Amino acid sequence: MYRHTETTQNTVEDFKFSVGFRLNENNRWVILSQLISWKEFEREYAVIFHEKIGAPAKPFRMALGSLIIQQVLNITDSETIKQIQENPYLQYFIGLNSYQNKAPFHSSMLVYFRQRITPEIIEKINQQFVLVALEEEKQEKEEKQEKEITNQGELILDASCTPSDITYPTDLGLLNQGRKKLEKYIDKLYKPLQGKLEKKPRTDRKEARKSYLAVAKKKKTTKKETSSVR
Repeated sequence: MYRHTETTQNTVEDFKFSVGFRLNENNRWVILSQLISWKEFEREYAVIFHEKIGAPAKPFRMALGSLIIQQVLNITDSETIKQIQENPYLQYFIGLNSYQNKAPFHSSMLVYFRQRITPEIIEKINQQFVLVALEEEKQEKEEKQEKEITNQGELILDASCTPSDITYPTDLGLLNQGRKKLEKYIDKLYKPLQGKLEKKPRTDRKEARKSYLAVAKKKKTTKKETSSVR
């Protein structure tokens, strides 16, 4: 059903923000901004500039933040500036303290940002994301253990009565656990780039699991079979 309403051409002055408008803490750009140590990397960025010669450069957060926005949204230089100009969340992400109607810089500045931010800085930022992922995984395990602590289980004193479903930490099992953890980190690092890359990098996880199970299910394995697990 459609109810007809009188359509009017609103002016810009007629459009109002809700009282007490605030940025949503769960917005993806707000969350991402908290994962990057802007001050830590800014010191490395400042080294490439002369202390007294030349015009003042744009802040590191503004430079790197703009490049991240462009890569995540997969847009051109000019479109990146338009998106930042129109979106308060993007302005917050690049370090502005309040929303402004004008563009913070010209689109030509993105060329200089790409030249100044070295691959070494990008690599360190990627490593930081991995560490954050590891810490989140650790916290999830600890929370899970706290929930399960109410069930104390049963103490077994006789080693000969050890339950058969307890996994013995073999080299092959540890290798498989390490593989699965790496796959999780790859998925987390790929998520911000989804849509930018033509396809997800190959991990051959199905083939790796198939190869592992083919050997793990055997009661006795040869050295050649164990070394063939990828």
